[in-house]
Formats: sequence, structure tokens, C-alpha cells
Amino acid sequence: MTRLLEEIKQYQSKFRQKAPAEKQRLMAEATAELTASGIAKGLGVGDTIPHFTLPDVSGKPVAIETLLEQGPVILTFYRGGWCPYCNLELRAYEREIERIRALGATVVAISPETPDFAEQTADKNGLSFPVLSDVDLHVSRQFDLVFDLPDYLIEIYKASGLDVAKHNGNEDWQLPKPATFIIDVDGVIRFAEVSSDYTKRVDPEHILQNLE
Repeated sequence: MTRLLEEIKQYQSKFRQKAPAEKQRLMAEATAELTASGIAKGLGVGDTIPHFTLPDVSGKPVAIETLLEQGPVILTFYRGGWCPYCNLELRAYEREIERIRALGATVVAISPETPDFAEQTADKNGLSFPVLSDVDLHVSRQFDLVFDLPDYLIEIYKASGLDVAKHNGNEDWQLPKPATFIIDVDGVIRFAEVSSDYTKRVDPEHILQNLE
């Protein structure tokens, strides 16, 4: 088992021990409903990605075309810095960043959080790769990743002190599914993984195998 998968397993074990049973049941129900809905399947291998420009944590615009001029791009969509699984995944990419760069690739993380919250995510995880803000989920929609949080899950988040709407700078209560893509220099997707289950993440080791 890889380090990321082991870390996820450990977190899940602690969550099951501490979280109220009803909270666990409802969160599992939300995941099952999203999976069964078939919505937001995401772009797939062979698709050409849309051109886009998004701000980084300092507000500087970053264009995907510019990054692709330097080599393949590993594009990972995450829910937000409030999500423990997202943080584990982002740190896993940072651990492998030198190996990724040695293969000529760039990692780019995208979430619906505002640049201020994205900066907090980058800082607390010690990230050296670009973290971009897709406020209002315009790019995430183009990748077919966006879904609405059910009302009962919104109430669970609020009861836990989590205001996703505040993090995202709007009142939509929408998120992207966790997703990872390898984009070739011509803008075509070489690898794609989109998960309705937010606890399931692609290990960077698997990404490295697809880059080599």
C-alpha cells in the first residue's frame, strides 16, 4: 500500500471512531446518491481540454496554454482546503514533485475556493506548485465535474462549523468531484480519473507510471 493510501486509511479509521453514526450514515448516503446519479462524469481520455486562465494565490493569471508549452500538465481538481482527503492528496503530490518535474511535467491544483483560502491551503501544505482559484466553477463545469451538495449534507457541514459557501465566495454550495488529468502538450487528455467518492484519490505513484 502506498503512503497516500495508508494515510487515507488511517484518517478513515479515526473518523469512524469519532464521528457520530448518523453523520457517517448521511455522508455515505450523499456519496451513494451522487454515484447513482451519473452526473458530472468528467472529460475523458482523448478529449481536448478547454483553454482557460485562472488566478493563482497571489491573483496572478495563469494560462493553461502557457504551462503546456513547458510540458505535460497534471491537473488535479480538489474540493477545498477544508477537506482532509484533499490535503492528503496535495501533500502527496508535493512529496513527489521533484520526480514529476524530472519527467518534464507540471502539477496544477484547482479548487472553487477564493485566492485567499487557496493561499491558506498552499501554505499549510507547503505546496510549491500552482494552486488556482476557479471561483464560480466555470472551468470545473467545462470539465463536467460540478454537482450540487444535497440540503442535508449542507446542514451537516454547517453544524460542523464548515461554511463552504464562504470558502467559495458565493452562495451556490456546489463542488467539483475530485478529479485528476494528465494533459499532453497538445491539450489532449492522456489520463483521466474522476471520483464520485471524495475519499478515493489517485496516488501520485500511478500518475508517475503514466508519465514515464
